[in-house]
Amino acid sequence: MTASDATTGAPVCSGCGVRLQSESPDKPGYVPEQALGREDAICRRCFRIRHYNDVTHVAVDQDDFLRMLSGIAGTDSLVVHIVDLFDFEGSVISGLQRFVGNNPVLLVVNKIDLLPKSTNWNRVRNWVQRQAKLLGLKPAEIVLCSAAKRTGFDRVIEAIQALRGGRDIYVVGATNVGKSTLINRLIRDYSDLDRELTVSRYPGTTLDQIRIPLDDSRYIIDTPGIVYPYRLTETVPKGVLQRLLPEKPLKPLVYQLNERQTLFFGALARFDFVRGEPQSFTLYVSPSLYVHRTKLERADEVYAEHKGELLAPPNADELDAIAPWTRHSLRIPPGSRTDISISGLGWIRANSSAGAFVEVYAPKGVHVILREAMI
Repeated sequence: MTASDATTGAPVCSGCGVRLQSESPDKPGYVPEQALGREDAICRRCFRIRHYNDVTHVAVDQDDFLRMLSGIAGTDSLVVHIVDLFDFEGSVISGLQRFVGNNPVLLVVNKIDLLPKSTNWNRVRNWVQRQAKLLGLKPAEIVLCSAAKRTGFDRVIEAIQALRGGRDIYVVGATNVGKSTLINRLIRDYSDLDRELTVSRYPGTTLDQIRIPLDDSRYIIDTPGIVYPYRLTETVPKGVLQRLLPEKPLKPLVYQLNERQTLFFGALARFDFVRGEPQSFTLYVSPSLYVHRTKLERADEVYAEHKGELLAPPNADELDAIAPWTRHSLRIPPGSRTDISISGLGWIRANSSAGAFVEVYAPKGVHVILREAMI
């Protein structure tokens, strides 16, 4: 039997949850008419993601996302908010407490497998608690995990069982935080269903709410990922995205810099050490990104001559898809433990307590912030 909408009974895609239709190939949910009645039918978009790793972008109204979230406040549910440790501030749903009402929130911090194996996890957990408070989150519990590697997954299940009290479970998060990967673990281990959600590295894979029945007649409700345009991962071409998202533990890159030296992250971003004592900076970025060092006085010339070639990604054909850079002037206070975070790209740890003046160039709209150092 084909999956169906709980309210209307209309058939929906078992991969992304969008209502199936066979009239408009350029709209969400398209499937050939002869496939509409098949058991666990999936839309053409999910089919291409699963079998060809090819994604067709479709427009989903941001207001629809917010309406779905707003409806949670009127339910009696447990809310599981999944965030990406690699882009913590960029993947937190701003104003989440306003949307969920009095329902408890379990904060699941995913992708811990990307941090170096020597990481002190107690310190990271304490860091998450402090950052969550600064961002207005009031989680009932915080769990660190890796859905891809299954690390900490049992703890996620235990926390859900302890907090849900027989209620439905809403799973919310931004795009690319691993929501569908985590839910597929739940389906395989704790449900009789033989289907899985569509998993992709591309934004917006889940297009509508997907209701997954539990043994006690309640549901896990997977909601679409919120698309935040201030994350670099939401704005770059597909080929660039594959090089931005690390899949293996990060290998920190340490650069000893004198003032007036520059680091390029391909042609995606630029870091200028404008003024300060000689000091080291540690980079936590995907190993697929090329980092190039030069003198500040030559930086504009180097960029003009080598963008899309030596400085890549993006390559020359993809440059026009990247927004013009905006300059961010930042002062790192003396005595602080500070990261410079570029949403979707990674972060730069300032290792010295001497302080510094730095400038970061990133595509217009991408968030660049100073924060307490994670590691």
